Amino acid sequence: MDHITKLKCLICSREYVPEDIRYVCPEHENEGIVDVHYDYDLINNRISRESLEENRDYSIWRYKPLLPVFADAEVPPLAIGWTPLYDAPRLAGKLGLQQLWVKDDGRLPTASFKDRASAVAVVKARESGAEIITTASTGNAAAALSGICASVGQANVIFVPVSAPEAKIAQLLVYNSTVMLVKGSYDDAFELCLEAAAEYGWYNRNTGYNPYMTEGKKTAAYEICEQLNWDAPDVVLVSVGDGCIIGGLHKGFKDLMALGWIDRMPRLIGVQAEGSNFMYEAWKNDEDILTKAPVSGITVADSISAGLPRDRIKALAAVTETDGAYVVVSDDEILAAISLLARGVGVFAEPAGAAAYAGLIRAVADGLVTSRERIVVLNTGNGLKDIKSSMTAVRMAGSIPHHIEASLTALKQCIETSQISAGTC
Repeated sequence: MDHITKLKCLICSREYVPEDIRYVCPEHENEGIVDVHYDYDLINNRISRESLEENRDYSIWRYKPLLPVFADAEVPPLAIGWTPLYDAPRLAGKLGLQQLWVKDDGRLPTASFKDRASAVAVVKARESGAEIITTASTGNAAAALSGICASVGQANVIFVPVSAPEAKIAQLLVYNSTVMLVKGSYDDAFELCLEAAAEYGWYNRNTGYNPYMTEGKKTAAYEICEQLNWDAPDVVLVSVGDGCIIGGLHKGFKDLMALGWIDRMPRLIGVQAEGSNFMYEAWKNDEDILTKAPVSGITVADSISAGLPRDRIKALAAVTETDGAYVVVSDDEILAAISLLARGVGVFAEPAGAAAYAGLIRAVADGLVTSRERIVVLNTGNGLKDIKSSMTAVRMAGSIPHHIEASLTALKQCIETSQISAGTC
């Protein structure tokens, strides 16, 4: 991998070559997250916007020269990447915006954004000869790793809090992962996973610990810009829990700026739930994110529940270095956004994905975006991941099914008594 120049610690700035360390800077125990640096001149000789026009591989591997893998690395067979970017004029109109797109990563193989990072994790683990891969997750990262491991026959051990939605646990079991349901929070599961990986020598996929997870997640930024014909958006909104996704988007846009493929850096707006608002508080109050105490991490949006965000250094930089912002939304706002997003553009999001749209509503109200800005909202997971929350959302929206007998007479009576317009049925 001659295109990687160094791994740089984000706390002390020490530099390493990939062979020196496996995950983190040893000077800071488990907190020493590093960033991967590249030789962009070399990369520009291997890939270009023009070469991508001829590339028929519509997956994250179309950007392989920009990823921390060998050129001839064998990659998982699942079609990961190139998710749709939908124009959303009706949603835009309701918010007084001129241009709004929704990128739907709920369309990935295991129905969440986390497939991007897990695909890279599997390649890196097999590169190192690991027999077992492990991760801790509230559900989506676990399902992503589980599904991709299943596609290549890779053994894995998953740690999730016992409170994870049943649908996400079902995915793990269907894919035949070894599942550890931890009686505690996500943070408890994370710590146990770190200990287990160190004890048994398992390859550790954990966000905010394994630096290569950022590299997988940055591919969404590449796709957004390529799908917009390399005319970068002005603003991108994404929900934030551990912070690895917003950090990955930032890294992707920085790559494109360094390559000269885009001419401006989008402002990044991170959206957090009120009960899991560590990054919002740290940003708003200019707090030290290395010493700040954890928050409760309690929210209906399980995928962004994190008392202590593990990738908080990158998550803060993503906002401060792009003149972006953090906004916070309530669980009710998140649930309401599920129906609004579905009815406005046809994207069915789980709570964490809908949180990004709830954040846009808040950003508009707070004057953080202007009507003329070109805005992208990123949905990070499919609504079928959390049926309980989806049903709560539709009840909040006043949507109920009509129970009728199997007869036209019963249908007519229902239409009349419910004041349904037969012309729209």
